[in-house]
Amino acid sequence: MRRNGPPCPTPRPRLLALAMLLLAGCASAPPPVPGGPPVTRIAVVARGWHTDICLAYPDAGERVRALASGFDGARFLCFGFGERQFVMAREHGVLATLSALLPSRAALLMTVLNAPPEAAFGAREVVNLEVGEKGLDGLQAYLRASVQDTADGQAMRLGDGPYPGSVFFAATGTYDAFFTCNTWTAEGLRAAALPVDGNILLSGTLMRQARGLARQQAPALAR
Repeated sequence: MRRNGPPCPTPRPRLLALAMLLLAGCASAPPPVPGGPPVTRIAVVARGWHTDICLAYPDAGERVRALASGFDGARFLCFGFGERQFVMAREHGVLATLSALLPSRAALLMTVLNAPPEAAFGAREVVNLEVGEKGLDGLQAYLRASVQDTADGQAMRLGDGPYPGSVFFAATGTYDAFFTCNTWTAEGLRAAALPVDGNILLSGTLMRQARGLARQQAPALAR
């Protein structure tokens, strides 16, 4: 069964043009530190306007795997970022979209898969990328740091996700017009020492860069 995640608030054309113009004047982020020889693969998944990062359960590290406690048969964990009220209340009208463009609280959706991402989302929507040991360590740290903790140091769970095998956590940081779900995904790839741009707003831009990188790594990885 294919699953569609909670979309990013869809940017309106004029607001998007303004955001892209302002971003063009920002200094580009420094390139990520090389992650070393490849040791595993992660996946970038396109879900409409939204993108996720997926990694195999054994590659997630102890602290990230702990987020999936209680889910049996986990083989892959996927993570996506979004504006909290928008994704949890599932209110996708014009007012909800416009309010999400202002700095607001964010949520992280974790999806637990018992099959590869290609089986859940469709092979055409998935790009596999090789990462090194340092890159994997960086991604693990990024994912766990993206989850807000309670006062006693536990991950702050907000509630069940939109389908079985998914759960919302409170996210650190904020969501706004200049830091979207796709910006979060891009920063995660950079934490994994993958050379993608940091100030990415749209899923199409991110997926083009991911596919280009996959072709550079190995033609067989490109989708």
